[in-house]
Amino acid sequence: MGRTPKDSITIADVARAAEVSRATVSRVMNGRLSVAPEIVTRVRAAAERLNYRPSDLARSLSLGRTNMVALVVPDLGNPLFQQILRGITNASAAAGYRVLVAETDEDPSAEASIAIEARRRCDALIMVSPRMDEAALLELLPQVQPVILVNRQGPAEVSSVVVDYGRAVRIVVDHLVGLGHRRLAFLSGPAASASNLMRVRALEVAEREIPGLDLVRLECGRSIEDGYAAVEQVLESQVTAVVAFNDLVAFGLLARLNEVGVAVPADLSVTGMDDIGLARFAVPSLTTVRVPQTDLGELAWRRLHAAIATEQGDADAVPELRLAVRASTGPVPQEPRSDSVAPADRIGWQQQGDIFELGSSAGLLARYEFGRRMPQVHAPRPYLHPVRTLGGHPLTEVSPVDHRHHYGVSLAVPLVNGTSHWGGRTYVRGQGPTLLTNHGQQRSRSVTIQDGHTLNDDLTWYDEQGRPQLVERRFLKGEPVHDGWRLDWRSELTARYGALRIDSPATCGRDGAAYGGIFWRLPLAPTTVLSADGSGLDSAFGSSSRWLAFVQGEVTLLLVQPGEVRPWFLRAEEYVGACPALAWDEPLTLQPNEELTLSLTALLLDRAVDLVEARRLAGRL
Repeated sequence: MGRTPKDSITIADVARAAEVSRATVSRVMNGRLSVAPEIVTRVRAAAERLNYRPSDLARSLSLGRTNMVALVVPDLGNPLFQQILRGITNASAAAGYRVLVAETDEDPSAEASIAIEARRRCDALIMVSPRMDEAALLELLPQVQPVILVNRQGPAEVSSVVVDYGRAVRIVVDHLVGLGHRRLAFLSGPAASASNLMRVRALEVAEREIPGLDLVRLECGRSIEDGYAAVEQVLESQVTAVVAFNDLVAFGLLARLNEVGVAVPADLSVTGMDDIGLARFAVPSLTTVRVPQTDLGELAWRRLHAAIATEQGDADAVPELRLAVRASTGPVPQEPRSDSVAPADRIGWQQQGDIFELGSSAGLLARYEFGRRMPQVHAPRPYLHPVRTLGGHPLTEVSPVDHRHHYGVSLAVPLVNGTSHWGGRTYVRGQGPTLLTNHGQQRSRSVTIQDGHTLNDDLTWYDEQGRPQLVERRFLKGEPVHDGWRLDWRSELTARYGALRIDSPATCGRDGAAYGGIFWRLPLAPTTVLSADGSGLDSAFGSSSRWLAFVQGEVTLLLVQPGEVRPWFLRAEEYVGACPALAWDEPLTLQPNEELTLSLTALLLDRAVDLVEARRLAGRL
């Protein structure tokens, strides 16, 4: 019948070929040290010649171990637990172990029986975030040794890997307080969750330590559906920011807020916890604390394997927690003040952490951010937002749904030697708007404040390869004027690194799309446009009027070009925004070391103006 198939070779075949007993072959295959070296060589040569591979099951029975470890988790649908599982699986595979996974479906009463059954089939047990109470856990642990706990502290004799979720939630609270928020809602997680209890205790400490902090605790849960269902009670609580139990809860909250027309972060800031893979893709992208999930799994395995192998060594520390600041958090919304707005006293800049604020006795007037949390596709750059009237009415918008790459007031240019400093898609002749990997960034090198009321920022512009393109000196000054206040922006650009060509979509073949320059993005609202050429968008678009006014309800933004007057690019329906266009119908070129000065003055008023008054005010600026 021919030779025996390779996969049917048995230990007896190897024993006959090596002229030894089956017991001797077993000892050699299992690495026992009681066999003479020459016999080991003979047995291994015979096994190799016959292509013999020992049975994992037989080896497990012989050695009394399975080379498997059990993992018990509350909910496999939670990406946090999936990442911990990935870390454990990858790390244990390198040691020749496999992972048996069991889910308790968030049922504390089922955890003990599931854990015991899983442990019987494996050499050790990992329990992630067990929900059972302390007494039940203490009763279970001696029955399932060796065991390690993840995100749950056990008795001293049981190893554990615990994230300090108290520290994590305090990081979030401090971030929100730094943005001016004082009334926060906490959407709590499962009552049986030990990490939820850590959060609650840390919040109690924060409330005692931070003056004026008012925390509203709302029962919620752990899932997207729980966050979605919590919106009504969040809105009823009249908070300005929400600390969600985890990222999933925050996702549900964001989805429902969008449906009911609540702007995040303009109306309400939202934070999550864990920084799961989808957090940066939320709309808007989610501010959250980075919990190193995969690293936790790897660390849990190393500690457990050391216990299985009775190895000695220093235990690694739990990786450090970090805040991922994204677009879902912003300054506290400022309620417009009464119709009678007192004139501002001296307006000045001051540093607040890693941002700068312009304010007066009227409160916060403007905030200068450096754009470090912008995604690369938005062409990271410093910007002003919010910019408010003395009465607290906002006149800027950041990353709105219609154009995510619009950021308050910024120096945004579609093309500088082919690099986008505008963000989003680039207009390509013959193709239309196309998403290219050509987004550069503007990086601040140093910021100083002159005489308290002028902010000087020295910047370098870089292309998408990180090569410098030009340098800029930026001056931002605020001062009270008339019954409002004025903001002056002046930028001095120098082509220090070679010749520059500045283009707009209009110079690349897209009619009318001549945007690019000091661009002011306003909130979307019914808007009246005024200019020296008359009322209406058609009169102002492309005009060489020295000034332009947007009137939204009872507030007015008057923009004036104090230097060279460039044609106005503006929109008032699809979105509301304007800039003096750098490249209206022809590219703008700079020779090496040539300088270009751009300037724009804004007057912000808590009242509507007509054409006559707008013309009069512009003449006085």
